[in-house]
Amino acid sequence: MESTPDNQKPDTLNDIGVLKRREIEARIVAPLIERFAEEFGADRVTDLARETVVGVARSQGAVLAEMMGGNDLAKFADSMENWTKGGALEIEVQEQSDTTFAFNVVQCQYAEMYKSLGIAELGALLSCNRDGTMVEGFNPNIKFERNQTIMSGASHCDFRYSLDPSEVPVDLEGS
Repeated sequence: MESTPDNQKPDTLNDIGVLKRREIEARIVAPLIERFAEEFGADRVTDLARETVVGVARSQGAVLAEMMGGNDLAKFADSMENWTKGGALEIEVQEQSDTTFAFNVVQCQYAEMYKSLGIAELGALLSCNRDGTMVEGFNPNIKFERNQTIMSGASHCDFRYSLDPSEVPVDLEGS
């Protein structure tokens, strides 16, 4: 679990772009995971790292919703600029509505960065692993589905976010 004291400075690291942030994190975390795995066993350390990354992602999702001024799918779609900044991801939107945000990632600099650092096997743990739980923190009613990733060798990543129509806020002012 991530604890955040009330007086802690807000996280502004995404200002440099999430890709650069992930590279900085990976350059610190990967050697730690490797060393801890030697000392305590790879399976246990990987499990703990996964739990930690998932917890951080969930917390960051809640903060993101606050920063975006809402937690509907439109706000979530608008937040994609954080991940695509500087060409980090090339995405092709398949469908976007009040209840669906579906896109494919056709180029992923994140996967290329982990590979260039010689830690391709940690890419899924440190980055892809965040996607489903980050959206849980953003809005627990949004469902996430992904069947393949570039990181695991597929030609593209298939991101599918959906919201039950009963969960979509009604705009009473526009009625």
